[in-house]
Amino acid sequence: MDNKSDIRDFLATRRARLTPQQAGLPDFGGTRRVPGLRREEVALLAGVSVDYYVRLERGNLSGVSEGVLEALVRALQLDETERAHLFDLARTANSSINARRRPTASRVRPGVLRLLDSISAPAWVRNGRMDVLAANQLGRALYSQVFESPLSPPNTARFCFLDPRAVDFWPEWKQIAHDTVATLRAEAGRNPYDKGLTDLIGELSTRSEEFRTRWAAHDVHQHRSGTKRMNHPVVGELDLNYEALQMVTDEGLTLLVYGAEPASKSAQGLALLASWAATEALAAASTDLTVDLA
Repeated sequence: MDNKSDIRDFLATRRARLTPQQAGLPDFGGTRRVPGLRREEVALLAGVSVDYYVRLERGNLSGVSEGVLEALVRALQLDETERAHLFDLARTANSSINARRRPTASRVRPGVLRLLDSISAPAWVRNGRMDVLAANQLGRALYSQVFESPLSPPNTARFCFLDPRAVDFWPEWKQIAHDTVATLRAEAGRNPYDKGLTDLIGELSTRSEEFRTRWAAHDVHQHRSGTKRMNHPVVGELDLNYEALQMVTDEGLTLLVYGAEPASKSAQGLALLASWAATEALAAASTDLTVDLA
């Protein structure tokens, strides 16, 4: 797979964000024709020739050594996620078309489904392209608007950029939008042969200018833990902590669990949401029973 444009743009955007002062280089003043560091300055910091670095930034990582990649990580001050992304790009550049990763997971094992149902907090499982593959009752209630999508499986990235309710649901929508795009960008580096992911990115790029702008930034992100503020249509504002756990047995799947500080307003909101979800489930079961009897 030819990923030269991704390599070129990633290195160029990382270089553009660093100033000489941040890199520990002297700034002799004057007008700089490019934002951030010059190519020769990155080459100096990485300990490679200017010509070689120019070749790398043109997207040619063929045959590049791990030592050179680590030198670029240090020179461009990449964080852990950006480092992993650079190595993913290099791996793709040096692999044959047949050296493909396994298809993105789209099913959840019965044992994982039982685990979800045993968790008393909102919990769900998603794959790398942000398809929600399974959720417990409280997880479905928390993300009820996402699950209303006519497309299956529901997808949080599609909801974020194509559903106007997302801006109200996430009061800090701009940060959510940034993290969503950066998560998809990191997944595209890990799994460049995933047609479903490519189709999703194409759809979002075509239909959302907000997505296109953020996609061009080449930022990468991994969900691990943090907080999210949500404005649920039934119980109102919730401030929730989350943990994202990579599922070792099921490569590519992530278990997300949300919770609230004990005795907080958000904890009360989750309790109310659980009651609402149980009532909705009973009403649905009653409706199904009536239909069956008829």
